[in-house]
Amino acid sequence: MKSLRKHFQAVGAAFLLLTLALLGAAAAEDPDYVTSLKNWQAENEANLKKDSGWLTVAGLYWLREGENTVGADASNDFVLPEGSAPGDVGVFDFEDRKATFRAADGVTVTQNGEPATRVELEMGEKHAVAIGELKMWLHYSGPRLAIRLRDLNSSLRKEFTGLKWFAVDPRYKVVAKFTPYAEPKKVDLLNVLGDIESFESPGYVDFELMGTSVRMEPLSTRGGGLWFVFRDGTSGKGSYPAARFLRTEKPENGEVVIDFNRSYNPPCAYNPHTTCPVPTKQNRLKVPVEAGEKNYHENHS
Repeated sequence: MKSLRKHFQAVGAAFLLLTLALLGAAAAEDPDYVTSLKNWQAENEANLKKDSGWLTVAGLYWLREGENTVGADASNDFVLPEGSAPGDVGVFDFEDRKATFRAADGVTVTQNGEPATRVELEMGEKHAVAIGELKMWLHYSGPRLAIRLRDLNSSLRKEFTGLKWFAVDPRYKVVAKFTPYAEPKKVDLLNVLGDIESFESPGYVDFELMGTSVRMEPLSTRGGGLWFVFRDGTSGKGSYPAARFLRTEKPENGEVVIDFNRSYNPPCAYNPHTTCPVPTKQNRLKVPVEAGEKNYHENHS
């Protein structure tokens, strides 16, 4: 009787595994699900290649107290790409954490279409000064201030050869339990440049992934959705080493859908002039997540 019972248990277990495999295969072949993911992947790539995408970010210049000269001539503090601008474009004056731009004589620099002979800069690209195909604006990395450069003729943009993705796998789409904090929790993340950046987390999520219990802590977004910065067992072994990102909709009724097929690389995966946060220990998963975007450099070396 015991041997017969073991036989039926083995058959039952095999049947269960077969059923799960068939369900997974059926989900993977769901044309609407696959099509939506392929469209999302194509949109990600298109956004990277846009004029406002990460591939046109072409420089990050750290401001020092006093005068910081800028131009295409190598004698400047901030050297612009060769042939993109005059040798002497102007000066960024930096004092008491305030930055002012002064254009060089005879050089036409604009801000929002108006001549920018001398302007005090505010944070962000909408306050950028522009010359030719270049834009420059004030940017934070932790407590440090820099000038970020955008070049529509960036070599990174010209040499970009496309993104690579793991095969779509519905097993990496899970429903997680969301537990909110009584008050948003402050989370300090180190970025790839060694600066500390502060965020808020609204709570944490618990779920099962490939038979492993996982808890992750997302960051808050303006629309109420969740933003995950994470590593996993594939980091540096197929996916980008520093981190990947994943965004979800706003949790409802204590649950949120997490689809790792929609995980994607941070901008620093393609561009050395960007700043990206790295995950906390809580979000460094041991389980491999063979879903979402692969390591760009590994596939284009």
